[in-house]
Amino acid sequence: MLTDRQQQIIEASIELIDQKGIQGFTIKNLSKEIGISEPGIYRHFDSKVMILSTILDTFKQGMNAYHQRKQKEETVSAEEQIMEFFSMVFMMFSLNPALVSVIFAEEIFQNEPALTEKVLEIQEDNEKIIMAMLKSVALNHKLKSTDPELLTTLLFGSVRLLVRKWKMGNYDFDLADKGKTLIHTILKMLS
Repeated sequence: MLTDRQQQIIEASIELIDQKGIQGFTIKNLSKEIGISEPGIYRHFDSKVMILSTILDTFKQGMNAYHQRKQKEETVSAEEQIMEFFSMVFMMFSLNPALVSVIFAEEIFQNEPALTEKVLEIQEDNEKIIMAMLKSVALNHKLKSTDPELLTTLLFGSVRLLVRKWKMGNYDFDLADKGKTLIHTILKMLS
């Protein structure tokens, strides 16, 4: 559980990365953003890497909590589960657009193997869950023999492209609405 100050540092870090990119994400800039000294930040986090690691851990915990809640709920069709999952993702980004800059920013993690591993782990966990759901989707006869891993890549790649387009276009469309339409369209094509 994060302290209030740690949460403040995390939120300010996400905003700073969104505004200035990873190059602008320095402890000095973060200190100015929050209004506390650099040593004050170091009392809560050992390094920038630890801050980024905490952002990823928080994101992963949120995703895991969502999946656990859904497993306990009444069973719905695989298509509905997929729609609900991606609706949650689109809503999460809609409510916190700056998070896109962190989650989809490979350049942030490329020189830090521990961070790269965390991002890969989050990605693989979500892919496994969607892949399992896709195995239950009644695929059309032309796609019955298609590897579910490729279909999962199709879904996640489409989502990533839509989210990046939304961000690069200064959030000029309703991501949740367009995302729902995207997933519905893909599922319709598959079945």
